[in-house]
Formats: sequence, structure tokens, C-alpha cells
Amino acid sequence: MGATAGPLPSVRRGARPRIPSGALGAAILASALIAALGAPYLAPQSPFAQTLVMRLRPPATHGPGGTYWLGTDGLGRDVLSRLVFGARASLIVAGLAVAVSGASGTAVGMVAGYYRGRIGAVLMRFVDTVLSIPFLLLAIAVVAVLGPSLLNTVLVLGLTRWPRYARVAFGQTLATRTREFVEAARALGSGDGRLLRRHVLPDVLPSAVVVATLEIGLMIVFEAALSFLGLGVQPPVPSWGSMLADGRNYLATAWWLATFPGLAIMLTVLGANLVGDAVRDRLDPRIR
Repeated sequence: MGATAGPLPSVRRGARPRIPSGALGAAILASALIAALGAPYLAPQSPFAQTLVMRLRPPATHGPGGTYWLGTDGLGRDVLSRLVFGARASLIVAGLAVAVSGASGTAVGMVAGYYRGRIGAVLMRFVDTVLSIPFLLLAIAVVAVLGPSLLNTVLVLGLTRWPRYARVAFGQTLATRTREFVEAARALGSGDGRLLRRHVLPDVLPSAVVVATLEIGLMIVFEAALSFLGLGVQPPVPSWGSMLADGRNYLATAWWLATFPGLAIMLTVLGANLVGDAVRDRLDPRIR
């Protein structure tokens, strides 16, 4: 007699396929990116236009400029239009800050891990020193010297977050520099620069990408926090953080001013975290 087949997995009738969390996060981030890139075409009104007779009107109010779907602020500006344009500041700052901190931190970590010895010790002690400086204190110091602006916000975030990449790159480089293909390339006459660029970097890059995807959400939160405190993007340029700061004075009378920017920050950070988790699950060898 032939061997009997094992029990087939049961499938519940009417069960709906689950949406992967990474796909959901990517959809949220894509929506925010589309809003940022297409803001001049998607926003129903100018984010700077003031209509004082329409100030502090609730959502779905009709007025001279059309329908204010998310209400108006204290100067009669359309909250929806400012929310769409505010996506630009958050995503631009987050993207540039991740690029700056990722490139600089990965480079420092690779150099420290490759050369080790005194160079590695000095660089990693510098990393520890930067990590010990409170984020807000460094932000206030940089803004006090350079002044608040979008570019300086990127510099603040880049200067405070690069040590995380340096630590990851340092450990990965230590493990890679003694592997057989690196020793073979060194025996064939490859210089240090070529070894780091062609052989060490491809091993370090996946771990750096994992950190970068997880950092995007933090950068959005930090940008909003700096703008909330008046240290980031300056008015009248729309920013989710500055919109939250304006809405805190009207929590009892105009709840929509703080609610909708807060929801935008929450959903965008959630999308970034879901994408980061999906990328980590795919690229992190310890999980695989």
C-alpha cells in the first residue's frame, strides 16, 4: 500500500488575504510623497492666503475660496492646503538628514573598523562623545549660531544621528576585513581605498540601509519637534510641527488645528516604521 498523504492545511471559507505590513507602510509613505511632490496641484488653495473673516472655521465649511475640508486656522488659512505643503518640509528634512547622517556615520565606522588600533579607538571615542550630548542641547547650540532654517535643521539632525550608523558599520567592518575575499584582494595588490569601496562597503551597506529605513520615522518626529519649538522650519512655510504649535492654543475651541497635523505625523511615522521593519526582516542576516 502506498503511503498516505498527510493532512492538508485547512482553509477557512471567506478568509480574506492579509495585507503585508511592509506594503501598507509603503502605501502610506507613497501617499505622503505624492502629497509633497504634487502639493501645488493637490492643495485646493494657497497655504499662505489669509481670509480673516473665515478664521477658526470647522471642517467642511464653505467660504469665498471654496470648501475648507479640514477647517481654517487663526489667520483664516486652509488647514488642508497647509497640511499638504507641510509634507514637503517633513519629507525633505527626513530624507536629507538620513542621507547626511548615513553617509558620514558609515564612513567613520568603516574607517575605524578597518584600521582599528589608535585610529579606531580615537574615532569610536568621538562617537561615544557625540552620543553623550543631549539632542535638544545640540539643536539649540547649532540654531543659536547659524539661525533656524530648513538647511540648519538637516544639519542638526545629521550631526546627532550619525553615530548609530558608525557603530553598525564599525562592527560589520571588523567582521569583514579578515574574510578570505578581502585577504585575497589585498594579496593581489588592492589598496585600502579600493578594499573599502569594492569589498567592505557591499557587506556594510545592507546593515546601513536597515538603520536608515528605521531612522526615517525618527527624523520626521525630530523635525516636527524642532519646528514645534521654533527651532526648525520657520513661518510662514508650512510645517506639521509648527502647525501643532499653532493649534495648542486652540485645543478647547478649534480641535482640528492640532488633530490633523498630529494624525499626519502619526500615520507617516507608522508607514516609515512598517517599511523599516519589512526591510530589516529581508536584509538582516540574523533574522534570516
